[in-house]
Amino acid sequence: MTGTTRQASRAAALQRPPHPPWAGRRDAVRNYHRILDAAREVLGESGAEASMEEIAARAGVGVGTVYRKFAGKDALIDELLRLAMAELTAAAEQALARADGHGLEELLRALGRSFADHARYANLLLERPTDPSASRRIRAAIVELTARAAAAGTVHPDTAAADVMALVWALRGLVQAPGEVAPQGWPRFLGIHLAGLRSGAS
Repeated sequence: MTGTTRQASRAAALQRPPHPPWAGRRDAVRNYHRILDAAREVLGESGAEASMEEIAARAGVGVGTVYRKFAGKDALIDELLRLAMAELTAAAEQALARADGHGLEELLRALGRSFADHARYANLLLERPTDPSASRRIRAAIVELTARAAAAGTVHPDTAAADVMALVWALRGLVQAPGEVAPQGWPRFLGIHLAGLRSGAS
C-alpha cells in the first residue's frame, strides 16, 4: 500500500461516523434496526409525546436496551436525521454519476421519497440541526445537476438551480401538509412540474 493510498484510507475512515461498541454483534445490530423502525412508527403516531417506553415496547426489547444504544429521545431523533441525510447524500452522489442529463430528475425523486418516508414526524427532524457538510453536498449536487440537465436539453435551458430549489421546498411542503393531500401524492405533483421544466427543452 502506497503512502498516498494509506492517507486516503485514513481520511475516509475519519469521515465515517465511529461504530458504537455493539456494532459487531449480530443481535445488537438487529435490535438497533428494530428500535429505529419502531421509533419511526411511534414518532409518526405520537410525535414529540412519544416515550422511550413506547418505542421499546413496539421494538420488542426492554427499555434498558433502548437506552444502552441511545442516551435519550433526542439522541434517537438525531440518529434518524443522520440516516436520512446519509441516504440523501448517497442519492446525490448516485445522481451525479449519471452522464445522460437525467440525474436531476433522479435526485428530485429521491428527495420526494425521503420527504414522504419521514412525513409523519418531519417536524421533529426539522427542529434538529443538520450536518452542514451534507446539506452543502446536496445543494451543490442540485446546482451541478441543473446545469447538466439544461446543457443536455432535458430541461428548459433557462432553468436555474433556484427554480429547482423552489420546487424542492414546494415538494416538501406538499408532503408534510395536513389535510386532504396524501403524502404519497407527491409523484404526480413532481411529474407535473418536471413536465413544466421540460417545456421548450431541445
